Amino acid sequence: MRAHVPASPAPAALTGVVERIIFLNEENHYTIAEFRPDGAEGSAKPEPVTIVGVLPGVECGETLHLSGEWTRHSQHGAQFKIAAFRSELPASVYGIRKYLGSGLVPGIGRVYANKIVDAFGTDTFRVLSEESAKLRSVPGIGRKRAAAIKLAWDGKRTERELYIFLQTYGVSPGQCVKLVKQYGAQAKAVLTTEPYRVAREIEGIGFKTADRIAINLGFANDAPPRLEAGILFAMESLQEEGHTAYNEAMLRDLAAGMLDSSADLVAARIEALVAARQLVRHAPAAAGTPLPGAGLVQLPINDRAERRIADVVLRLSRVASGLPPVKVEAAIEWAQKRAGFEFHELQRGALRNALGHKLSVLTGGPGTGKTSILRALVEILKAKGVRVHLAAPTGRAAQRLAETTGGYASTIHRLLKYDRSAGFTANEAHPLATDFLIVDEVSMLDTRLASALFQAVPARAHLLLVGDTDQLPSVGAGNVLQDLITASGAPVMRLSVIFRQEGQSGIVTSAHAINSGDTSMPQVASDVSAVQPASDLTFIVADSAEDCVRKVVRLCTEFIPRNYGRIDPIADVQVMAPMHKGFAGVANLNMELQGALNAGSRGLRTQAGEFRPGDKVIQLRNNYDKNLFNGDIGVITSADADAGQIEAEFDGDRHVFTRGEMGDLALAYAISIHKSQGSEYPVVIVLLLKAHFMMLQRNLLYTAVTRGRRKVFIVGEPAAYAMAVRNRESKLRVTHLREKLAPAPTA
Repeated sequence: MRAHVPASPAPAALTGVVERIIFLNEENHYTIAEFRPDGAEGSAKPEPVTIVGVLPGVECGETLHLSGEWTRHSQHGAQFKIAAFRSELPASVYGIRKYLGSGLVPGIGRVYANKIVDAFGTDTFRVLSEESAKLRSVPGIGRKRAAAIKLAWDGKRTERELYIFLQTYGVSPGQCVKLVKQYGAQAKAVLTTEPYRVAREIEGIGFKTADRIAINLGFANDAPPRLEAGILFAMESLQEEGHTAYNEAMLRDLAAGMLDSSADLVAARIEALVAARQLVRHAPAAAGTPLPGAGLVQLPINDRAERRIADVVLRLSRVASGLPPVKVEAAIEWAQKRAGFEFHELQRGALRNALGHKLSVLTGGPGTGKTSILRALVEILKAKGVRVHLAAPTGRAAQRLAETTGGYASTIHRLLKYDRSAGFTANEAHPLATDFLIVDEVSMLDTRLASALFQAVPARAHLLLVGDTDQLPSVGAGNVLQDLITASGAPVMRLSVIFRQEGQSGIVTSAHAINSGDTSMPQVASDVSAVQPASDLTFIVADSAEDCVRKVVRLCTEFIPRNYGRIDPIADVQVMAPMHKGFAGVANLNMELQGALNAGSRGLRTQAGEFRPGDKVIQLRNNYDKNLFNGDIGVITSADADAGQIEAEFDGDRHVFTRGEMGDLALAYAISIHKSQGSEYPVVIVLLLKAHFMMLQRNLLYTAVTRGRRKVFIVGEPAAYAMAVRNRESKLRVTHLREKLAPAPTA
């Protein structure tokens, strides 16, 4: 029998002893533990309950005072979700024995824990702290082992005291973990003297958290460190919105409002940051120059990245081509014969640009012949003995580029050979050994990655940038492709004639209709049962988020297996949603689809849910040690709950993930539309509801539809489709790259 669980999720409190730690994420200290609550005096010993939450430094045997609420897990039943806790060292012999025997102090295992507690009983902790020399009286503990135990015990005690101090000032347990990991025993000193430093140096602890701590510590509202930290936080927030630069006056007003301070005081601190080179100021462009405008400020890292891009563009224009002589028109005729059809004049123009110019841009939507021209270009270059390299931002985009051109393609990160200690090893000093670099899906390139890539291009090489300007912009800051088209002076060829399936593809024609602002619906079905299997794009009407999710699950579990036997509903189908939160968001969709498609196997429980063998997963950040990158998709091959690790396969390579690394993974039955950039899937299912109104833009819908290779299903509300098509105003990104690319005015 388990402990009584209240019916409502009202705030509750528990006091008791940690009996067993079931799961511990060593990175963020998220813990699942068996906990025995204290009982009323004279009553029967209460049954243990499950507690979940962040518990840094907590070990078996400790007494915890918990506050939080009761929740119910769909598989594991009642759980107490911890909001805050206070811990005490155990006072009983039983608790002390369990605490020391848990392995928290190196040199004390279960055997030595029993010996020490047998010798000192409830006085054990005082002996460890104040009279550690007495440890040598315990059989088997000599001078060396006693010194090691004392050192480890003192370190553990300091860590506990630090956690107590930090939580006094409103620092959450998860943030305590990060502070201790970064600063060790100095965390208290850093926090009390330089609280805003933590916002700059620790990922996940932003200005708002540091500001709350600082104000609790008594820092003044208009203290210069606070204002400067707030200005830099505002710049970093603008960077997360895609800007690499910002108007100085607008930044001043934005920061003043955020900091509840005066514009004059903020302006003075901007001046100080410029003087300290923590901000870069650009004077307004003069009237009559190509790009007049107000003065901008930038973070130095973005200024450097843009300068490097502009420098490479200039270098490519000044250094002669290293290609062997090519009779361009003859080469085009030769490539046409090999292709078996005549190229359109726009396609011929793209080949002329690529062969005749060191830097050129090729852009166009789906079905306009980009693939045919890239294949022809690679064949021409290989016939001439030219060293050709092909790259794309994601693994899937690189794989597709290789399949369509017949050449070898890699991700940009793999091409540039990242080394943890030295960064990208291919750079300006050690350029790529190539004569011609073709980069696809350039709309995904943010400023910093573009800078690293451009620097590695040899001075005599050609660089062809291929992308679709109508897709979503890069997730990272910048607007590289559009800025290069506008201001680099490189020739640009826009392919606009649809060739794929002679214009009959519903996916292609709908994508171009979306782009042109046509709100007329594709083929509409009132229910999954009314969908025509032969149609390659269908809109399935749903009247609520719940109805939407139900129909997505039916598509994956019933309609697709029944009508397309060779399509695997896990490997070949990709569900996408505009947002992560909400009933029709990515997080809930993954839970629903995991339950529907992979319910049988038992896996490993984590903070985010459960990973099971057979689950589709996505890598969330670049891991250069594993050669895995943000957006890579794989499948879990095994899960070992006892060892606390899983194994997953990505593109034929198997990787082991320990508990501390599992935060890098998420289920990928459903992903955000932004995460789908650069990839194509046999079948795509897109959710579209009016509740997603904040994200509904033309380029978002266009990107989602163009991810589907064979079938696209849009499930949702027709009004949401029209809202997305009509909203063509993606937020303007402010950069300084165009100014850097613009030629200096002549005297």
